[in-house]
Amino acid sequence: MSTILPSDHPLVDGRTAAAPLVRASRGERSAALPVWFMRQAGRSLPEYLEVREGVPMLEACLRPALASEITLQPVRRHGVDAAVFFSDIVVPLRLAGIDVEIVPGRGPVFADPVRDARGVREFAARLRGESGGDLFAPIAEAVRLTVAELGATPLIGFAGAPFTLAAYIVEGGPSKDHLRARSLMRAEPEAWHELTTAIGEISAAFLETQILAGASVVQLFDSWAGSLSRETYRSSVSASSAIPLGRAATFETPGGERVRSIHFGVGTGELLADMHAAGGDVQGVDDRIPLDEAARRLPGVPLQGNIDVAALFAPEEVLREHVRDVVRRGAAAPAHIVNLGHGVPPEADPAVLTRLVEFVHTLPGEGLA
Repeated sequence: MSTILPSDHPLVDGRTAAAPLVRASRGERSAALPVWFMRQAGRSLPEYLEVREGVPMLEACLRPALASEITLQPVRRHGVDAAVFFSDIVVPLRLAGIDVEIVPGRGPVFADPVRDARGVREFAARLRGESGGDLFAPIAEAVRLTVAELGATPLIGFAGAPFTLAAYIVEGGPSKDHLRARSLMRAEPEAWHELTTAIGEISAAFLETQILAGASVVQLFDSWAGSLSRETYRSSVSASSAIPLGRAATFETPGGERVRSIHFGVGTGELLADMHAAGGDVQGVDDRIPLDEAARRLPGVPLQGNIDVAALFAPEEVLREHVRDVVRRGAAAPAHIVNLGHGVPPEADPAVLTRLVEFVHTLPGEGLA
């Protein structure tokens, strides 16, 4: 069942309905290619470091005015074609009362890892019990503040995919091999399904909050899906990722234009078809597979990607030639949103990113021959 967006939503009142990024998410090309960067809001910008000084990461995400300011910073500096909401994949869990912290230099750390069926039942019940009311009120306020400043520039909402979040929850923090998570998946498949379904539902609610507050497009980010085989992804992951992506697709304008979504994972070249089958209108592609090959595997699907992050540190002409190649290959898709193959590293020079945006905007929207 569909939900009609409010009359002041940017897709309804017309602010972002014809934005190049929104058009690309529908499979349409504009005169210029839309470009934005994953992790554009944050650690590479001196203005971000200034406003974040002394403020823990999750606290910054939950201060509406601060989260909004951080979201807007790269739009002002780089002139990108979209803002991406400044948040973290564990924010909905933190708001649901789960004891998690972002440890500098390490990442999300959970005080009480979930490693058996009993722990899963308790964890899932806790998420379900905390899913209503004003749980995400700080998020809604931050989105509203941001959208009010963006004008015709769309805001991309953001959430973590259930597998990646479940991997952190079971391991207790970052892991190279996700052995505990994959073991639970095999040894206790019913518990694994309950865990990822509960996470899928709270991620869906997180995206819903951002959409209703003004996000024009959303992205589901699956950091660790590339560690899985196609068979495992299909049997144990796909259904839970479909929950937030499916929820996003239920929101539409009075004219019937629904909110579009981007589905992205790292190291997922062999999973592209399966990820797209799980949901999402645009398939994000990392730098391990060329865009023309991705287009061959996903005929008729808009693509996002996939500039090699390492090229940001190369001489300017080397970077530009690489970008030209990415755009040439991206012409095989019906539409192309230019992005990196992963997030902006903290060492990146902001001036390089600004010039990169300017260069992409000089390239024809239909791609290069």
